[in-house]
Amino acid sequence: MAMTQIAVIVGSLRRDSYNRRLAQALEKLAPHDFQFQYLDISQLPLYNQDDDKQQAEVVLQFKQAISDSQALLFVTPEYNRSVPGVLKNALDHASRPYGKNVWAGKPAGVLGASIGAIGTALAQQHLRNILAYLDAPTLGQPEVFLKVDDKFFAEDGSVANEGSRKFLQGWMDAYAAWVKKHAA
Repeated sequence: MAMTQIAVIVGSLRRDSYNRRLAQALEKLAPHDFQFQYLDISQLPLYNQDDDKQQAEVVLQFKQAISDSQALLFVTPEYNRSVPGVLKNALDHASRPYGKNVWAGKPAGVLGASIGAIGTALAQQHLRNILAYLDAPTLGQPEVFLKVDDKFFAEDGSVANEGSRKFLQGWMDAYAAWVKKHAA
């Protein structure tokens, strides 16, 4: 069985990030032929167009990992009603220089978790707008705006609540179908 490589980009650098934990919980709900590769965005330098002619090795490795994947999974918090700066920096690096956008054509899923009442609704909307421009076809429905706390996750890293787990399984099933439909 051929494996489908999913590049996972978590928009938080925090070691115990709810969004990293959510990505890991989603992995448990994914089809057996999905392989998740978590891409490290913490080491990317701040994007500077002056560097486009000679991108740093860490940027080239990041772009290669995206190129090698068949699909994208973005799991992000919301900072100040938008995407975290570190995530925007990663998006910019992998789309530059002009004409060398490695996001293009990669089917994407977007979701996130927060302790706030609206989950990550605004960050996801901003990210969807960016991904539309970058030509990454993004799953529109179902949407996932999760309010979480430490009790949301079981000790084994799965989702503790059965209703939440079923809801996320429905999202994963839709995402898997989206990837299979749109992956090159």
